[in-house]
Amino acid sequence: MHSIAIIGTGYVGLVTGACLSDFGLKVTCVDRSEDKIEKLNQGVIPIYEPGLEYIVERNFYYKRLDFTLDIEKTVKDNDVIFIAVGTPPQGDGNADLQHVKYVAQQIGQSMNRYKVIVNKSTVPVGTGKLVEQIIKDELKKRKVDYGFDVVSNPEFLREGSAVHDFTHPDRVVIGTESNKARKIMREVYRVLNINEVPFVETNLETAELIKYASNAFLAMKITFINEMANLCENVGAKVQEVARAMGRDGRISSKFLHPGPGYGGSCFPKDTRALVEIGKKYNSPITLIETTIAANERQKNKMVEKIQNELNDLKGKTIGILGVAFKANTDDTRESSALTIMEQLANKGAKIKVYDPCAMEEAKWRLKEIEDKVEYCEDEYEAVNDCNALVIITEWNQFRNLDLSRIKESLKEPYFFDFRNIYSRDNIEKNGFIYIGVGQ
Repeated sequence: MHSIAIIGTGYVGLVTGACLSDFGLKVTCVDRSEDKIEKLNQGVIPIYEPGLEYIVERNFYYKRLDFTLDIEKTVKDNDVIFIAVGTPPQGDGNADLQHVKYVAQQIGQSMNRYKVIVNKSTVPVGTGKLVEQIIKDELKKRKVDYGFDVVSNPEFLREGSAVHDFTHPDRVVIGTESNKARKIMREVYRVLNINEVPFVETNLETAELIKYASNAFLAMKITFINEMANLCENVGAKVQEVARAMGRDGRISSKFLHPGPGYGGSCFPKDTRALVEIGKKYNSPITLIETTIAANERQKNKMVEKIQNELNDLKGKTIGILGVAFKANTDDTRESSALTIMEQLANKGAKIKVYDPCAMEEAKWRLKEIEDKVEYCEDEYEAVNDCNALVIITEWNQFRNLDLSRIKESLKEPYFFDFRNIYSRDNIEKNGFIYIGVGQ
């Protein structure tokens, strides 16, 4: 049985380490953040992800999972080293690889025998070869010649469903030309192999591109239905029925055909921009994705226009916002449409009252520039009390069954903006509201 090291205890690293330990493997997670490692050793999970806390607690108890700051010892003691560090976007859209390069140097400086180096981070084409060269350079400096193989093993985890996605994946992608490394990776994912999960075995470059291509296509699909929603509003059609009929076509499927205020999160915005830059670098423009990025920003702005069109002058108006996270079941607000919408409303003179079940603390520092115009509330009803309008931006389950009579009494004006289309227009209007959805 192979021992596993996970370098990076962020979203991907922690989910990967916890789930692999739950497969019965011995896993050590390492990070440079003393605070994060200390909390993990105390059982405190730094992210909100349904089901993850229980898995970490169980495997930590049975000593299959541990957390450390010592990267050198971790590299020496383990057979398979996963790189799961952040690759945030730079100003030009390219992925920032400084953390990946640092880890590759640390591996090269610490290796003591053959290792399989697995790139789990989302990285541009060519990063696997770059990691390989960095490790070779470090080994050369040490005047040692340990064998190793670099594997690309991209993640396809949805925030809010990551544990299920890891344990029940659509596919496992393994990019390497080494039969030895391929065999070891099959053994690492033995549980999934037994369950007949499809394995896509290819070379490094193909595996690296699969991740970007997948996310970019999904982002494009979301943007397509959002643009169809805008057209539906202008011609009197109903986008939900359009999407339902489209989804019946097996070539299209119903997934990601849900109109809304634009995509956000840690993956789609970053990965679409990075893919565009990769295309530019290799003289292969990805024009569909360039258009997708621009259209997604327009969609966020259009939500603000909807509010302004109904309320006219926003100065002195108070808007109740339900949801800050970019999607339900996560506390992640990165690139969230809610942030853009709230910032624009505040800049137009509106005051904001806001509530989110999990993302309030992150929202406070991300909205620092408009903090004097934002009031953070204890629940959804406090957030709409004495407001001129209610705006649903994140589709949390608890927002799907609001006490409409209570909401009606709390609002100064009966505006009900449902940017996730989670309510029926007829039902909302029967309760005396002015209903504004997306694509209706």
